[in-house]
Amino acid sequence: MEQKSYIVVLITAKDQEEAQKIAKSLVKKREAACVNIIPSVSSHFWWKDKLDNTDESLLIVKTRESLLPEVIKSVKKIHSYRIPEIIALPIVGGSRDYLEWMDSEII
Repeated sequence: MEQKSYIVVLITAKDQEEAQKIAKSLVKKREAACVNIIPSVSSHFWWKDKLDNTDESLLIVKTRESLLPEVIKSVKKIHSYRIPEIIALPIVGGSRDYLEWMDSEII
C-alpha cells in the first residue's frame, strides 16, 4: 500500500463567518476531509513595526500533504487578510481507521 503523508493546516480568520466560508469551501472541494473551527483565539503579533493583537477564529484542517498547494490557493481566494496565516504540520501517526476515512473523503 502506498505511503501517504497527512497534515494538519492551521489557519486564522478574522471572524467565525470567514472561518465558516473557508471551511465549507475546502470540504466541498474535497481538499480537506474535516475542518474544526475554534471560534475565538487571542492573537498577538508584530504588524507594520507595531505590536498588535486581535481576536480571530482558528481553523484546524485535516488533509494530505500533496493537497497543500490547492488548500493555500483556495484559502487565499476567500481570505480577507493580505498575508493569511496558513501553516502546515505533519501528522506523524493516528488511528488507521481515521486516516483511511480521510483518504475516502478528499481528492
